[in-house]
Amino acid sequence: MEILLSVSTTPVICWIAQLLGWIMNGIYWVLDAISIPNVGLAIILYTVITYLLLTPIQIKQQKMSKMMTIIQPEIQKIQKKYQGKRDQASQMKMQEETMALQQKYGISPMGSCLPLLIQLPILFGLYQVIYHIPGYISKVANIFSGLAGQILDVNGATSILTTFAESNSIRVSFGEAATQTQVIDFLYMLKPDQWDRLADVQQFQSLHSTITDVAGQSERINSFLGINISQSPWDVIQSSISTGAWLLLIAAILVPVLAWFTQWLNYKLMPQQATTADNPAGGSMKMMNMIMPIFSAFICVTLSMGIGIYWIAGAVIRCIQQVVINRRIAKMDAQELLQKNQEKQAKKRAKKGLPQSKITNQAKINVRNIKNTPKSTADQKENEEDSLGFYNDNARPDSITAKANMVRQFDLQNSKKKK
Repeated sequence: MEILLSVSTTPVICWIAQLLGWIMNGIYWVLDAISIPNVGLAIILYTVITYLLLTPIQIKQQKMSKMMTIIQPEIQKIQKKYQGKRDQASQMKMQEETMALQQKYGISPMGSCLPLLIQLPILFGLYQVIYHIPGYISKVANIFSGLAGQILDVNGATSILTTFAESNSIRVSFGEAATQTQVIDFLYMLKPDQWDRLADVQQFQSLHSTITDVAGQSERINSFLGINISQSPWDVIQSSISTGAWLLLIAAILVPVLAWFTQWLNYKLMPQQATTADNPAGGSMKMMNMIMPIFSAFICVTLSMGIGIYWIAGAVIRCIQQVVINRRIAKMDAQELLQKNQEKQAKKRAKKGLPQSKITNQAKINVRNIKNTPKSTADQKENEEDSLGFYNDNARPDSITAKANMVRQFDLQNSKKKK
């Protein structure tokens, strides 16, 4: 694949974009081989492949979310214990106890963030590929390369192209002397009406037929369901109102609307945290679930249709994914899931030479969702002793936690003597 100078040069993102470019180039090559070369269809197929590869990570994220739900009452108990204490020592002890609790059950606080951390650079890389399609798909670049060379042969081509770009509000910089790669990118960015204006430029009259032919090829590869994906929905809305193309107007409006709806549906299908006084994060998540779909619609109005297609296709695939994952997670036994996670953690602790920690009665109660049932005194003592033993196993002798544990042991022994 020919790599043009216009590809992304941002560290990390450029490597991801190049990898995604190879995938996109391969998909487009197959589509061209079966006589349906289409950039929009290539984006959709790429989206399907990407999210299928991310499915195992999504399942792991949902398992972690379920585990977090199980231990949430114990986390809230720790938070209540240090409620109102803002000094550094108390905050550190609360953090240490929370981390110890998560380690006991083999839960990583980063488990729920991992899919997002993986998807964000992929998303940024894909944007680069979509914005610089000729730089990553060689067959698309070849459509414009011949015309680009002929334009550069025209005397004063750089000045002519710069003036044309400024008068048509095209954000491109050619520098002192335009290169062929820059002209190829410039030609790919042209919208249908801009192609007509380029053909009418006096200095390019000898290239009129070539420009018209290349414009037709550009229209064919970028046409998806009657819409040119090089345009933004806002561009199509404006041109449709002036020309009376009402079907195109409806299609352009549907892009941001579908982007909003599919994103909203995707968030609705995801497991939601209940909003309580002890868990205000649930309210924050609900607010984000309302804002993000609206933000998606705004983005899809202003950016090219290619971005909108990816956004909608990705949301639809995630919805299907989420339905399947929800059914799978619902069939999982919470107690069995907790036990398996505990066994994995026990193996990790054994490798480090640490004793095995056991699941407390509190965890079993959490699994059964019995939050308001008062525990017996024996259960409370066993839970307290188990948790204390776990913290002692993990605490360093010189740490704040170790000193706090000594105080707890002293208080616990004195309370037993008094009884």
